[in-house]
Amino acid sequence: MGNSATSSALALPALKTVATCETTRFMGTWFVVGVKPTYLETTCSNSVEKYTLLEDNENKKHDIDIDFKYNAYEDPLDEKNKVKSLNQKGWIQGDNRLQSGDWKVSPIWPIKMGYPIIELDEKDYNYAVVGYSSRAYCWILSRTPVMDEGIYTDIKKKLVENHQYDLEGLRKVPQIWTAEERTKRGLTKEELPDSFLN
Repeated sequence: MGNSATSSALALPALKTVATCETTRFMGTWFVVGVKPTYLETTCSNSVEKYTLLEDNENKKHDIDIDFKYNAYEDPLDEKNKVKSLNQKGWIQGDNRLQSGDWKVSPIWPIKMGYPIIELDEKDYNYAVVGYSSRAYCWILSRTPVMDEGIYTDIKKKLVENHQYDLEGLRKVPQIWTAEERTKRGLTKEELPDSFLN
């Protein structure tokens, strides 16, 4: 069975990244609203990623800092549900670090994995999708904690039709916010407006 799964993964074509992705516009705060999860994300909630582009200098060892914070369990308002944090490093692939949807990230040394941006709202940068070569994982990102259901449905369709994903295991990540939770996470009203608070 293991060999069969490996053969199936090897038969998949390489994921196609978006035609254009302006690095500076991609930076900032994203809410993870959907995920084919890693072992850390099977029950997570209030998942938030913050991307920061590092300045060019001789001592720079990577291009992007990624601050990933999440609650481990599905009810983020449960006092026992502590906030977890995973700081990651990102490297932009290709000749132009300001224009590429092909990245690599390191969630923990010495692992460095592909991080292809496969879908993107190229007009407003309000949503994005990050894939994984084997299709075992994907991350649906939104600038707000609530994504329009029509857009979410369209993304799922594109994952299947354009990127050869099956949707088994895909879960919506609960995003339930109060003013207290916003303050605790260090989010501003610009990042998380009052209209999204419970």
